[in-house]
Amino acid sequence: MPMLRFLFRKMWNTRWLTLSTLLGLVMAVAFTTSIPMYADGSLKRVVAKSLEEKSEGLPAGSLLIRYQAVGTERADLNDLENIKTYIQQDVPKDIAFPIHTYASSYAIKGAPLSPAEGTKADPSKRRQMTLTSLGGLKNEVDWSNGQMPSGQLQNGQVEAVVLEEALFRNDLHVGDVFNYSVASASGSQLLKVKIVGSFKPKNESSAYWFQGLEGLVNALIISDDVFMKTLLTEKKIPLQLANWYYAFDLRDIQTSQLSPLESRLERLDINLFQKLKNTKVDVSFKPILTEFKAQSLQMQILLFTLAAPMIAMVFYYILMNARQSLDRQRGVIAILRSRGGSTNQIVGIYFLEGLLLGVIALLIGPFMGWFMAKSIGSTSGFLTFVDRKSIPISFTPEAMLYGGLAVLIAILASVIPAVLFARSSIVNYKQQLARSDRSPLWQRWFLDIVLLGVVGYGFYLFDQRQVLSVQTGMTTDQLQVHPLLFFVPALSIFALGLFFLRIFPWLLRLFGWFGRKFLPVPLYLTLVQLSRSAKAYYPLMLLLILTLGLGVYNSSAARTIDLNSSERILYQYGTDVVIQTVWEGVSDDLPQDPNAGGKGGEAQGGNGANGGSGSGGGQNQGQGQGGPKPGEETPTKIRYVEPPFQVFRDLEGVQAAARVMQTKGNVVVSGKSTGQGTIMGIDNTDFAKVAWFRPDLFPAHPNQYLNVLGSYEQAVIIPSSYASKYALKEGDLLSITIGQQPLEFVIVGILPYWPAQYPDQTPFFVANLDYIYDQAPITPYEVWLKMKPDAKVAPIVTALQAKGIEIAAIKDVRNELIVQKKLPARGGVFGILSLGFLVSVVVSLIGYMLYWFFNLSSRVVQFGVLRAMGLSRKQLTGMLLLEQGFTAGLSIVLGIVIGKLTSYFFLPFLQTSQNVKTQVPPFRVIFDSKDTYQLYFVVAFMMLTGALLLFLHIRRLRVHQAVKLGEEK
Repeated sequence: MPMLRFLFRKMWNTRWLTLSTLLGLVMAVAFTTSIPMYADGSLKRVVAKSLEEKSEGLPAGSLLIRYQAVGTERADLNDLENIKTYIQQDVPKDIAFPIHTYASSYAIKGAPLSPAEGTKADPSKRRQMTLTSLGGLKNEVDWSNGQMPSGQLQNGQVEAVVLEEALFRNDLHVGDVFNYSVASASGSQLLKVKIVGSFKPKNESSAYWFQGLEGLVNALIISDDVFMKTLLTEKKIPLQLANWYYAFDLRDIQTSQLSPLESRLERLDINLFQKLKNTKVDVSFKPILTEFKAQSLQMQILLFTLAAPMIAMVFYYILMNARQSLDRQRGVIAILRSRGGSTNQIVGIYFLEGLLLGVIALLIGPFMGWFMAKSIGSTSGFLTFVDRKSIPISFTPEAMLYGGLAVLIAILASVIPAVLFARSSIVNYKQQLARSDRSPLWQRWFLDIVLLGVVGYGFYLFDQRQVLSVQTGMTTDQLQVHPLLFFVPALSIFALGLFFLRIFPWLLRLFGWFGRKFLPVPLYLTLVQLSRSAKAYYPLMLLLILTLGLGVYNSSAARTIDLNSSERILYQYGTDVVIQTVWEGVSDDLPQDPNAGGKGGEAQGGNGANGGSGSGGGQNQGQGQGGPKPGEETPTKIRYVEPPFQVFRDLEGVQAAARVMQTKGNVVVSGKSTGQGTIMGIDNTDFAKVAWFRPDLFPAHPNQYLNVLGSYEQAVIIPSSYASKYALKEGDLLSITIGQQPLEFVIVGILPYWPAQYPDQTPFFVANLDYIYDQAPITPYEVWLKMKPDAKVAPIVTALQAKGIEIAAIKDVRNELIVQKKLPARGGVFGILSLGFLVSVVVSLIGYMLYWFFNLSSRVVQFGVLRAMGLSRKQLTGMLLLEQGFTAGLSIVLGIVIGKLTSYFFLPFLQTSQNVKTQVPPFRVIFDSKDTYQLYFVVAFMMLTGALLLFLHIRRLRVHQAVKLGEEK
C-alpha cells in the first residue's frame, strides 16, 4: 500500500507527462488494433464479393462428401450409420458456421426398366433409371402430378416419384409399374417400381439441387425409409453411391478462423476414410479459404509495413516522454536508492505505472482502433473520407493480441531506462551530471552512418529492380506496392535526421566562433546554450524531423499513387464514356432479296487497338444470318449504314459527343512499307471537347495541334518514336492503306502520346475523319461522350434503345475509377497513410508543446540568474525565441526538405519492373499544395504555441524566487 500511495503521488506530481504517455499508449494500441480489424473486415467484404460472384454453380461454402462403391465391395450398414451420424452431427460442429443448405442422397446401381404386366408403357423404349432417395425432398418441390411416395412397400411395390421433365424424356406416366432388376447378397432380385407422382423444383437455383437437375432425369426417387430399411437392410441390396452436401454461410468468417478451419478440412478426408472406406470429400471450400488466407495475410503485411514507421514514431514519442519524466525524477530515484530503496522496488514502481497506464490504454485503445478501422474503410483517397457502405468491423482476439503486444513494448521502453537509473547511487548521478556533454551512444557507434549505408543499399536494390521482383500479387491499378517502399524511405528520414543532429553542434560552434565579437548578447547566449547542451534537444528535434518528414512522404506517396493510377485509366479510355453501336452492313457481292440472304453483316464499332475502347475491326466485321455459308467466297466489301449521330449530342446528361474511328492500316513511307499502325479518325472540334489530355505530355497545348489538324484535310499527327525511327519531320508525306484504299497524308504534328493510344506497341496516326470517309469506304466508329457532372449512363442506354440504336458495348471510365477506389488494398493503403499523417501531426504538436513546457520549467533558476545578471526580459525572450528557431525551426524545415527529397528519390520506384518502360502516361511524383498548407498551418500553430508558453513563463518569472539555494528540478 505505501508503494501504491507513492506511485499515485508521483503520477499526480507529473500528471501532464503521465497523461501524454497515456495518450501515446492509446494511439499505439489504436493503430495496432485497427490494422487486424480492417484486414478482418476487408476479408468479410472479399468473402461477400466471392459469394456474389459464385451465384452460378455451387455456393462458395460448399462441402460435398461422397461414398462411391468400387467393384464388388459392399458398404457395411453399421459403418454407414456411423459415418452418417458423424457427417450430420460432428462435421457441422467442426466447421462451426451457419448451415445454409443440407442435402443427402443415396442410390443403388442403375438398371434398365421394363414395363410390368398391365402397364401400357412402350416396351421398345430404352429406359436406364436409378433408384435414389433424397432427404428433405417434400420441402423443396411442388407436385405437378400425384403424391409423395409411401414410406413402406405397397402391395409389394416400391413407390417412386420422378422429375416432371423425366416423364417426357422417358415416356413415363403416373401409375405405370416397371420391373427393376438388381443384384443383392442373395442373388438377382426383381423389384416392382410404381410411378406415383411427378414434381417441379420450387427454386431451380437452390443449392439443394447440388447434383444438377439434369442428373435427376434418370432417377426414380423413393422414400428414405424404404431405401434404408427395405432395400439395404431387408433385401441386402448393396449401396452404390451416397452424397452428403452442406452449403455453409461464410459471410461472418474472421481472419483468426482461417487456419484452424483449413486444418479441419484437411483432416476431414482422413476421418471419413477411417469410418467408411471409399468415402472422401469431393467438393470442398478449402481452396477458397486458402485464397482468403493469402489475401488476408498479404493485406496485413502490407498495412503493417506501411504503419510500422508511424507505430515506431509513436513508440519513440512514448520513450521520449518516459525519458523526460525519468530525467526529472532521476535525483529522486538516486536519493531513494541511497536511502535503502532496492532496485526491484524502484523498478516495480515504474513497472506498476506502465502496467496501470497499459490497462487503461487497452480499455480505450481498441475503441479508437475500431473507429480508425472504420475510417480506413471509408477512405477513397488521401485524407478523403466518404460516406459509403462501411466495411463490417468487429473486435477480434487477434486485434486485442496486437494491442497487448504494443502495450508490452511500450512498457519495456519506459521500464528499461528506469532499471539503469535505479542502479545508480546519488554519487553516480552527480558524476553523470558532470559528464553530461558526453556524446550519445548512436553517435559513438556511428549508427547514423551505418543506417545511411543501409538506405543507400536499399536505393541501389530498388534501382536495379531486384526488390521489386517480389510482388504483392495485385495488378498495378490495384496498388502493386512493395511494402519496403515505405519502410526504406522512413529509415532514410531517420538516418538523415540523426546525421543532421551529429553536425548540428559543430555548425552552432562554428557560427558562434565567427560571430563572437559582433553578435548581440541574446543570439550569442543562444548559440552557447545550444552548443553546450545540444544533446538535451536531440529527442525533440528527431521527433519533429521524423513526424514531418514521414508526413510529407506519406502524403506525396498517397497523392502519387492515386493520381497516376487514375491518369492511367483516364488515358486508356480517353474520355468519360465510350459507346460502340451496331452498324448494319450490306455486301455488294451478296443478293439483296431479304428472302435470299438478309443482311450482309453487322459491325460493332472500331477496333480499339492497344488499350483503346473498341472491339472488332472496321472492315468485314462478322457476318449476319444472311452471310456466306462455309465454303463460299467471303465478300470483300461491305457497305455500312451510319446510325444518326446527332442523337448522341441530344442525349440527357451529355455535355459533348465526338465520332472516333479506330482501325488498322498499312503505312508506307517513301515507297517502303513500315508495317501496320492504328489510324484514328476524328473531328477536331468535337474531339477537343470530349478527350482527356494531360497538358504536360505535349510540347504545346493539345488544342493547337487539333487546330493545325483541322486546317488541312490531309493532315496527320504521328508519334515521336515513329518519327525518330524513320527520320520523319513535319511536312513529310506518307501513305496509309485503309480498306484497300491508299490515302496520302501530310505530317503536321509529332507528339509522344495521344489519348487511348500506346505508341510503344503500335504507332498511331491521327487524321481527319471526313477526309478518310471521302477517300475510303465508311468504317464503323465509336462515340466518345463527355458527361455532365453526376450524369448517369443508364438513361443514355434507354434513350438510344428507344430510338432504335442498338448498343454493342458501352464503357464508363467513372465506374472503373470507382471500382479502383473500392479495392480493399487501395482503401487500406490510403487509410493508413491518411491516419498516419494525422497521427504525425498530433504527435509532433503534443510532443513539441510538452517538451518546451518541461524544458522551460526545468530552467527557472538559469533564467533567474540571467535576469539577475542584468539581462532584460525582452533580451531573455529573444534568446528563447532564437533557441526555438534554431531547434524546432531548423527541425521543421529539415523534416519537410528531407521528406520531399525522399519522395523524389523513392517514389518513382512505385512503378513495377514490368511497367516502368510502358507506363503511359509517364509516372510523376505529386506534391499537393493542400497537404503542404496543412503542414504549414500545424507548424505555425506549434511555433505560436511554443512562443505563447515562453511569454507566459517569462511573465511569471520572479527573480527573488528563481535565485535561491538548491538546484533545478
